[in-house]
Amino acid sequence: MKVYDTPDLRNVILLGHGDCGKTSLISGFLFATGVTNRFGSVDDGTATTDFDEEEIARKISLQTAIAYTEWDGRKLNFIDAPGYAAFVADAKTGIYVSDSALLMVEAVSGIQVITDRTFKYTADFDLPVFFVLNKMDRENADFGTVVAALQERYGRGCLPIQLPIGKEHDFSGVVDLIARKAYTFAKDAGGKMTTVDVPGDMSDDVENARNELIEMVAENDDVLMEKFLEAGELSDSEFVSGLRTAIRDRKVFPIACASASHMIGLQPLMSMVAALAPAPGERGDLTGYALADLDKIPDAEPVARATESGAPLSLFVFKTMADAFAGKLSLFKVMSGTLKSDSNVNNMNRDCHERLGGISLMQGRQSVSIGELRAGDMGVISKLKETQTSDTLADPANPIVYPPITFREPAISYAVEPRSKGDEDKIAQALNRLMEEDPTLKTSRHPQTHEMLVSGTGQVHVEVALAKMKRKFGVEAILHPPKVPYLETITAKVTNVEGKHKKQSGGRGQFGVCVVDMEPLPQGSGFVFEDKIFGGSIPQNYRPAVRKGIEEVAERGWQAGCPVVDFKITLLDGKYHNVDSSEMAFKIAGALAFKHAMEKARPTILEPIMQVEIIAPEEYMGDIMGDLSSRRGKPQGMEAQGHDQVIKAQVPLREMLDYSSTLKSITSDRGSFHMEFDHYEEAPAAIRKEIVEDSEKAKAEKAGEHG
Repeated sequence: MKVYDTPDLRNVILLGHGDCGKTSLISGFLFATGVTNRFGSVDDGTATTDFDEEEIARKISLQTAIAYTEWDGRKLNFIDAPGYAAFVADAKTGIYVSDSALLMVEAVSGIQVITDRTFKYTADFDLPVFFVLNKMDRENADFGTVVAALQERYGRGCLPIQLPIGKEHDFSGVVDLIARKAYTFAKDAGGKMTTVDVPGDMSDDVENARNELIEMVAENDDVLMEKFLEAGELSDSEFVSGLRTAIRDRKVFPIACASASHMIGLQPLMSMVAALAPAPGERGDLTGYALADLDKIPDAEPVARATESGAPLSLFVFKTMADAFAGKLSLFKVMSGTLKSDSNVNNMNRDCHERLGGISLMQGRQSVSIGELRAGDMGVISKLKETQTSDTLADPANPIVYPPITFREPAISYAVEPRSKGDEDKIAQALNRLMEEDPTLKTSRHPQTHEMLVSGTGQVHVEVALAKMKRKFGVEAILHPPKVPYLETITAKVTNVEGKHKKQSGGRGQFGVCVVDMEPLPQGSGFVFEDKIFGGSIPQNYRPAVRKGIEEVAERGWQAGCPVVDFKITLLDGKYHNVDSSEMAFKIAGALAFKHAMEKARPTILEPIMQVEIIAPEEYMGDIMGDLSSRRGKPQGMEAQGHDQVIKAQVPLREMLDYSSTLKSITSDRGSFHMEFDHYEEAPAAIRKEIVEDSEKAKAEKAGEHG
């Protein structure tokens, strides 16, 4: 493989709604350029960028993957991004290192949920966008209708750069508006292209569309506008140069058309990318920070670094993969400088040296060795010991740290338990490996319920993670909704409560008496113990045992097996025996005092309240608000975010365990949500009764198992 320098590289991510043809388009590019000897099919499991066994089984992309080819003297690196809601967040890893995007839109369905979401992602990263209307050969495909919809949604800058030849099943090629050339394709899906004259009945449409594109280019450049007003036209070189700048600056979003599965329009698409997409160095200098402590970044002075092969070396690791044979694979982009296999680099985030082995290119799952890579190119290194996703590797003499890729916190959590006893450690290790691959997946152990939790973007996301765990690491787990971490507390003060433990059964006895007050505390105070004994009614060495006994029984709960919190115990008095008293006796006395006090202190149950943020199109607001009301939700406000509305509400966690599927149903998968813990509050009486009944039922079942 030839080594390409920065100006001849194009890094392009393919985005769009699930099943719009991204993976098929890359398969077509590889077939058309001779990289593969057949068209890789998603249905047959032969697509180059859908190589994971779970992807092949489900016939959808679950993670970003890379493929590359050569065209018109340039190296084109294509990143295939997932298009289904549960996995689309992974597209951010690819957007971070891309320099432009092909945003695929179905010519039949038009703008869909993920079309919108990924366009917003490109705006966040200021990424140039080309729209590709795919499946132009399908029944009811309508180029004009979809173009109008794109212009209405994303602005006047969405303009055709190609026009289709033929309609629906008669779609046979495209007209290039820049070159005024037409390209037709054989009907055998072999991708053979023929250059022909523009069909006579399309001449007027071609000229009108071309002039509209020229006017938009001139409108965004004062110098070109002046020339256009004087001459009434632009030269071809002025037109192309102005168009490249307008695309780079997101003033123009060209619209092309294709049928990926029938190999129609693919070569002109690659020519468009090679000619018009920006090279890695054309979007301005990179910004990093000359320190490893990322917490200090907001206060740090930024460091500029040019994307040039002669600049100091720096790499950004944008994805980590676990391979059964090669071990850990770190996919990276050379941000600056030239990388060779013997390059000396430090991991700037973790302040350690990394030893680089051979460097390779990624063609789907296959790695291809290469001697060097220059600024802007992408590759893979295996078996880096410390490096994780979002880490920067750099020349230690020229340190720089690039900002990490940020993801929203997971929307939903599920509890996992091993299918086979004794597999807890194996599951924990396997999940840690999966988190290296998927930064949107999180695991934790709840300190109260002691359940192992797996958190993700939705139920399917978590289910796929467990399927991968079983296949890759041979360990199987059961998935179920997590326990809600209720708490118990008191609402009244009680005084002079006695706890007495006395036992005489031959030999040394047991004796301990304590007298306490118990009172409620403000939320979040936990447990406070105050010793107010004056004198020696309980010797000093036994008083900690009273506290220990109270703590232990409070942790086990009073009504529903939930920890008791936010209360104060004041130790007032007690009695002891020189021979029969012991730490154990006073520990039991403390526990008994707690139980007697709870009987009178009007105990209640607290439930966790979540701060929920829901994003969905405005037309669904009524249904969403009605559903939130049925879940005891308290709306906190609503605000516009582009074409969507953002609802903020506080909702009990108990009511949110099944919300993911409900929101998907209400909004036809156009909505998303995020929630995080906010506070505890007293549960309504009916809910408290259910919680207590559920607890008693669980105790009875457990007793039956051990009986």
